[in-house]
Amino acid sequence: MLNQNIQGLISAPFTPFDSEGNLKVSIIPSYYNLLKANKVTGAFICGSTGEGVSLTFQEKVEVLKAWTALTKDDKDFALIMFLGGTNVKECKELAIIAEQEGVDAISFTSPYYFKPANVKQLAKCCQEIAAVAPNTDFYYYHIPVLTGGNYAMLDLLAEVDGLVPTFKGIKYTHEDFMDFLSCMNFKGGKYTMLWGRDENMLSSLALGSKGAVGSTYNYAAPLYHDLIAAFDSGDLVKANELQQKSIDMIRLLGKYGGIATGKAYMKLVDIDCGEFRLPIANMSTESFESFKKEVQALGFESFKSKI
Repeated sequence: MLNQNIQGLISAPFTPFDSEGNLKVSIIPSYYNLLKANKVTGAFICGSTGEGVSLTFQEKVEVLKAWTALTKDDKDFALIMFLGGTNVKECKELAIIAEQEGVDAISFTSPYYFKPANVKQLAKCCQEIAAVAPNTDFYYYHIPVLTGGNYAMLDLLAEVDGLVPTFKGIKYTHEDFMDFLSCMNFKGGKYTMLWGRDENMLSSLALGSKGAVGSTYNYAAPLYHDLIAAFDSGDLVKANELQQKSIDMIRLLGKYGGIATGKAYMKLVDIDCGEFRLPIANMSTESFESFKKEVQALGFESFKSKI
């Protein structure tokens, strides 16, 4: 779909697996209902949180179809399909299927093995992939901590402007607020900038951000709705407190092993997505019990997502 104005909280869903590590797409309808019940306005599927790099091509298609079956007729919910980054040909094949299935947008990140020499080469990749899905908005996914693609996004916008007609904006998962603000102001705010660091949301709101993509919106959306409401009402003391609560929650991700801890949080909102695939390490049963106690001490029950 072209020219949809994506705003609000966009979750980055976990890909659900069974106890054997196989896809369990039967969970996705319940997952979608949880997001809708908590006023999440979209989903960015098969990204970092969704273990897109650990899925086969056919698994990505299966996940895609499970989500589009629920969302293609939901005008209030935006579905963004992450295509990948390293294999441009495969990204093009997946983009064609994504458009056929009715996603709202597709997304691509910098190739991270053979890296583009500069933003001009990166823009060529975007151009080639976007061209095969001419009726679907295209977002670049900026996450240099994982891709090593340390390009200024302002420079990328200058390259794609006029070159990629469907280029809609950037999912910005980085801490360069100078670059982010410059992108927001590029050509009078022509492009949509979706903030990608949950722990820094308050800072992005101060710069005028209206949309964000993140993993913690899966299980703690009410916390961020309250944060946004406090900021909008001018209550910066309350907004500060809520952002700190978010940071305290996210610190437990690092303490208990990193990204896989997100699936432990999901168990606490009654959506069991299984475990992460190798090479990611998962939490032990003993650690999960300690984790639950620390989460309870944060007051998680008061701000967790609920149906």
